[in-house]
Amino acid sequence: MSASTHRVCFSLQIHPDLLDEYVARHTPVWPEMLAEIAASGRRNYSLFLGEGGRLIGYYEVDDDTAAQAYLAASPVAARWEAEMARFFVGLEGRPDQAATPLTEVFNLHDQLAAATATGTGTAATTSTENPDESDDAS
Repeated sequence: MSASTHRVCFSLQIHPDLLDEYVARHTPVWPEMLAEIAASGRRNYSLFLGEGGRLIGYYEVDDDTAAQAYLAASPVAARWEAEMARFFVGLEGRPDQAATPLTEVFNLHDQLAAATATGTGTAATTSTENPDESDDAS
């Protein structure tokens, strides 16, 4: 992953009674919409569906502002998002523009790289000794 890559994660809520249709609409997504997502600069894009219709999305991008602008101006994306809007609970506007972003609090790759750069290594140490016991026999 390049230094300029940004990881973006978001959540949306799907109407529980429309889950099967939502999944069917993504199996597969229109080829022209897939091409627009790729052309926007988004990559490694996945959607995950949880219980009750909780949808989590993830993608990587070098410039998310530019990717958002590209998709906002795309007639194909506008058509797709207009058709998909009815699946979402409490959403104002286009789903691709109005999803709730999530804050990344941990990333293994970044922390391993930082540990290596600072020389702290990656090996964890643990103690199985009882902290109340001392090796001192005083």
